[in-house]
Amino acid sequence: MKRPDWTDGNRLELLENGEEYFPAVFAAIEAARHEVRVETFILFEDKVGLALREVLMAAARRGVRVDMTVDGFGSPELSEPFVRGLIDAGVRIHVFDPPPRLSRRLRPFRRLHRKIVVVDGEVGFIGGINFSADHLIDFGPEAKQDYAVRVHGPAVDQLRRVTSEIVEHAAPRHWWSLRGATKNAARGARVTTPAHAERAKAVVVTRDNHRHRDDIERMYRLALHAARREVIIANAYFFPGFLLLRSMQRAARRGVDVHLILQGQPDIAWARWAARMVYGQLMRSGVHIHEYCERPMHGKVALVDDAWATVGSSNLDPLSLSLNLEANLIIEDADFNRALRDKLQPLMRDRCRKLKLEDTTMHRWWWRLGVGAVVFHVMRHFPRWLARLPRMTQPVMPVAETPVLVSAPQSPPAQAWQWQIDPLSGKAVD
Repeated sequence: MKRPDWTDGNRLELLENGEEYFPAVFAAIEAARHEVRVETFILFEDKVGLALREVLMAAARRGVRVDMTVDGFGSPELSEPFVRGLIDAGVRIHVFDPPPRLSRRLRPFRRLHRKIVVVDGEVGFIGGINFSADHLIDFGPEAKQDYAVRVHGPAVDQLRRVTSEIVEHAAPRHWWSLRGATKNAARGARVTTPAHAERAKAVVVTRDNHRHRDDIERMYRLALHAARREVIIANAYFFPGFLLLRSMQRAARRGVDVHLILQGQPDIAWARWAARMVYGQLMRSGVHIHEYCERPMHGKVALVDDAWATVGSSNLDPLSLSLNLEANLIIEDADFNRALRDKLQPLMRDRCRKLKLEDTTMHRWWWRLGVGAVVFHVMRHFPRWLARLPRMTQPVMPVAETPVLVSAPQSPPAQAWQWQIDPLSGKAVD
């Protein structure tokens, strides 16, 4: 897929956390007439996953073509009744790179990390929010802080084309996977993108392991280079490479007010430790660092002045910037920037701890011992080393051909959480 062009005439709405995102997505699916496409890294069989299942089955039963793609590592434990009910209703379920059962914990790289929903080619959603209950405040202290965008306008067609690449590689090959997939296929073709008299410019930018290896990182660097007054970046996992770090430092040195909102209460302990290794050099250049300590920060958003913003699935770490399949919406619209700033500034002011340079003293000792420098350079270069290994095209398969995705019916839904494994710490990660 070639790099898409900027589109004019979009209407954009910022959505914060599951309380705003899930009702908006479910309402759009309930109103679907022709087609629904869902891509997600994580789908859990909790109250959110069950609610999504119900609206997807209802849409398929009334003749809507429904395609749902999940990642084989991120969504590894769905019960047989959960999956069978979707298939019987006519939902086409696809699995990105389903791992063999014994190697689930050993294949965390090059995942489908995108979170996209497209309905009838008329409304789309993109951001960092998975279909899991930990994106709702009532989940408790581990509930995640995150953002997404509802899109109307020509950018929706770009989102649809992104999801089409996955679905087209997942054509069913066995009669049992065709049972519900074929009866709605013809009706799914009637999709139109209506014109909108709106003014927001937007473009969908993806990262893959073929033609778009560094597109998202390049967009960040171009925006930082053009910044004149203000930069605010809120990101869950922060360990960027040298070029992106240098762009942040240069912006701060020329007088731009650069603020980073990062995890202060991480769901992965090593993520904060790794991020703190670069805090000192950033702060000495004038970058302001704020740690969000109320709950885990899961957002992947940024704004520059009144001219540029992004919301999507990409963290600023080696996995997202160099390995995973990611998608971000890049936006040029002053009203959207104002809405995003109105969310981030109170978060930064009232719910974060602003770090001081002396807070990085411990990590300076690690650098003096050489440990920090070794870890930094290993993390910085390992995606490139991994890319030199023999490259395989990861399969996208109908769920009927991937029985390892389906857990035994007696497995409790909570068991799904233990399979979201980080390769270093063994803990859940997204």
